[in-house]
Amino acid sequence: MALGLTAGLTGCGSDGPSDVTLSLVVADYDVDGGQSSKEYWQKLTARFESKNPKIDVDVHVEPWTSVDRKVQDMVKAGKAPDIAQIGAYADYAATDKLYSVDEVLSLQTAASFLPPLAKAGQHRRTQYGMPFVASTRLLFYNKKLFAEAGIEKAPTTWAELRETAEKLKEETGVEYPFALPLGPEEAQAETMNWLLSAGESYTLGGGSYDINSARNVETVSWVKTNLVDRGLTGPVAPAKLNRKMAFAAFARGEVGMLNGHPSLLRIARKAGIDLGTVPIPGPRGTPNNAMGVADWIMAFKENGNRTQAGKFLDFVFSDENVLAFAGQNNLLPVTVSASEAMAEDPKYGDLKGFLEPLPSSVLPPVGKTSWAAVSAEIKQSIGKAVAPGGSPKAVLDGIDRVAEQADIKSGGE
Repeated sequence: MALGLTAGLTGCGSDGPSDVTLSLVVADYDVDGGQSSKEYWQKLTARFESKNPKIDVDVHVEPWTSVDRKVQDMVKAGKAPDIAQIGAYADYAATDKLYSVDEVLSLQTAASFLPPLAKAGQHRRTQYGMPFVASTRLLFYNKKLFAEAGIEKAPTTWAELRETAEKLKEETGVEYPFALPLGPEEAQAETMNWLLSAGESYTLGGGSYDINSARNVETVSWVKTNLVDRGLTGPVAPAKLNRKMAFAAFARGEVGMLNGHPSLLRIARKAGIDLGTVPIPGPRGTPNNAMGVADWIMAFKENGNRTQAGKFLDFVFSDENVLAFAGQNNLLPVTVSASEAMAEDPKYGDLKGFLEPLPSSVLPPVGKTSWAAVSAEIKQSIGKAVAPGGSPKAVLDGIDRVAEQADIKSGGE
């Protein structure tokens, strides 16, 4: 997401030699290429060490493009960090490399996570992944472009979404009436937004994949027929349009509507875009479920520093720290109390629309070790479903076959 460097930050709050130095690898969230993530961890570890003089924390901030690979390489080399804050945990849980949440956190902290996030952190019904920050998705729209096209309100149904996109194109020639990023950066999230808006997702209630269900095929077919085939998704084919590109186009005033997460607020407003947000439309109105997304933090067993890692993680998940990190990055807190504090604070008013659906949100099946392979297949293939001559059913059938094979290989985990 940002900085292309590795930054080692060793705190300096202890009065004498420490008994343990915890190794911590974290992702860089600074979308502007600055030092905000580095500064956050530097201040946090200094405060922690001043209260725990026998524990030092050695922090390495890595860009999102390499942090998962960095931790993977460390684990393979037998040099796992004590704590890692990355994108996925299931593979490490499946190979018994992680402490469970109840082994490291206090009862109070372990019980503080929002229920859908805690559930998503489970592998084989035991929680190993601790949600670090979260987000939901809303429909963003450009108020200036809407006014120029004579559009008075944001769409609430799929039919209204199509009609609004048509007006944007016909009345003012908007380049991207509805930006549809189905490129390999985050196509699995954009697709899940649509599936959820129609009442389904990638899995059934029991956790088995059902990617090519009749309703999912209908959903992707609707997107192809009503948006892509009508030329309402812009000059870049959805299969080649990445989220970052779509967000940048929105910030340039070239996009009428798109599905976005809270970080787009800062990007667009910095560029002077007058924007609005509403729930993502469904076939007949606002759907019951919205997509939630979380990044994860986990504690590795390798060095045996369970107690010290637990003390540090309890500190990380204090309301003060959870709210500070989420607030500075336009993301959402993962605990009940911090979420309530954000909802009550007027300075976070822009995030209220994202906060409201989070407690009932649906997350991707990140607890399944097969999900990494399935997610990669969705990223590479789903754009073909809406391409000229593409077959939504054939593409979803192919993804579902990959999912079934990956599930069998992982033992259904």
